[in-house]
Amino acid sequence: MTEKTSETKPKAPESATLKQVRAEIDKRGITQGQVAREIGLSPTTLTQLLNGTYGADPSNQLEKIVRWLLALKDQDHVRGQLPSVPDFVLTPTSSRVMAALGYAKLAGDIAVIYGGAGLGKTTTVREFQRSYPNVWIATMSPAKASVAAAFEELCVAVGFRSPAMGAARQQRDIERRLAGTEGLLIIDEAQHLSIPALDAIRAIHDATGVGIALVGNEAVYARMTGGNRAAYLDRLFSRIGKKVKLQHPTSTDVETLAGVFNITEKESIVLLCQIGAKAGALRSVVKILRLATMKAEGKTPDAVHIREALKELGV
Repeated sequence: MTEKTSETKPKAPESATLKQVRAEIDKRGITQGQVAREIGLSPTTLTQLLNGTYGADPSNQLEKIVRWLLALKDQDHVRGQLPSVPDFVLTPTSSRVMAALGYAKLAGDIAVIYGGAGLGKTTTVREFQRSYPNVWIATMSPAKASVAAAFEELCVAVGFRSPAMGAARQQRDIERRLAGTEGLLIIDEAQHLSIPALDAIRAIHDATGVGIALVGNEAVYARMTGGNRAAYLDRLFSRIGKKVKLQHPTSTDVETLAGVFNITEKESIVLLCQIGAKAGALRSVVKILRLATMKAEGKTPDAVHIREALKELGV
């Protein structure tokens, strides 16, 4: 007579660990597949572990899960210490960007907004999109420099999940989507676009009358004004209704950001203005302010905290 064996039940600590995984999935509103990637497991393995159908010894997999849960706990602790920063702060510089975007949308014209990194261009265009209907943002990169690649990105930006095959069909679909909307198409990181891609976007503007905003660094405007530019780029240059050049953040920009952290001390403002004048500009100022606030431990940070943060971040 053979002895009947029973299935091995998961140990209590293992069960508690998997319950924590389910709780994190519910809390963060993410998929099991995404959690599996973060842990370093295959989605199938994680599903089997959660369902109690994993056939092999789960010790190694559970060890990975425990490390992931501990890392999440550390992240939550650090995040709890970081001061919250508004998604958008209206500064004099961002006001100029908002005004140019508003003009391009209202007039159905082309605006070029260009300047160095860290001045809040991308943050401002996202705020504009949140504030107004029919605003689309397509972010370019070196991989999207060609007409075909840029049009694929534009299709996704205006809502086509499965773009048609071929640039001509994509352009036709984009134009149909934009025509009559009185909207604004924002091309962020536009300096990555090739000259033919810039001209193709000009053609979309001509066909639809939709506003266009080309946003990027100095190369965006320089390529349209340089002596060796392609002759047909003159067609785009001649259509620019408004251009905004952003060089450095103003002292009022810095004071506005400092005010979010309740900083009014003159020495601190002067120091922050010096930081804002360097590479990284306002982006660096915000990073410094967040770390300085942590170091102040609940008090308003002063110049000493700002210098400590500056030294630690090496900005």
